[in-house]
Amino acid sequence: MKTEKTSLQNGSTWFLRGVALLMGLGVAILCCFVLPAVYREWSGEFPEIDYMKYPVLLGLSISAAAFFVALAQTLKLLSYLDNNTAFSEQSVKALGIIKYCALLISACYAVGLPVIYHLADQDDAPGLMAIGLVFTFAPCVIAVFAAVLQRLITSAIALKSENDLTV
Repeated sequence: MKTEKTSLQNGSTWFLRGVALLMGLGVAILCCFVLPAVYREWSGEFPEIDYMKYPVLLGLSISAAAFFVALAQTLKLLSYLDNNTAFSEQSVKALGIIKYCALLISACYAVGLPVIYHLADQDDAPGLMAIGLVFTFAPCVIAVFAAVLQRLITSAIALKSENDLTV
């Protein structure tokens, strides 16, 4: 009975690993194709804000790097789950890194919202601003979730060590 539970748990972590890797692959493809296209075509498409090309590329690059750091920490967390060490200081540290990466991504997009507003206004595409807001606030939700998990795991570790001392 115990082996079935372990194989089921490993199956779910493998599924989560696959989803995380597919997300990473999607972002890597966007980085390979979108960033060079932005670099090449920015001046022709948006000549009035040509001076914003490099800050936009920098913000996109920083947010992509933070995403990949958070993705690596997520994969570490999944390996901790497989090894039954989910309630450990390493998990707390990984969640802290994920939290700060999510906040960095959110900050990059928040700083870029005026550029998104200008692009949406120029192309008369109000949905573009909504997409920019989603890219700004979704990482905030992830940061809050990581902070809550971090606090819960810290409390569980403290409770476990207190119980170990009692026995």
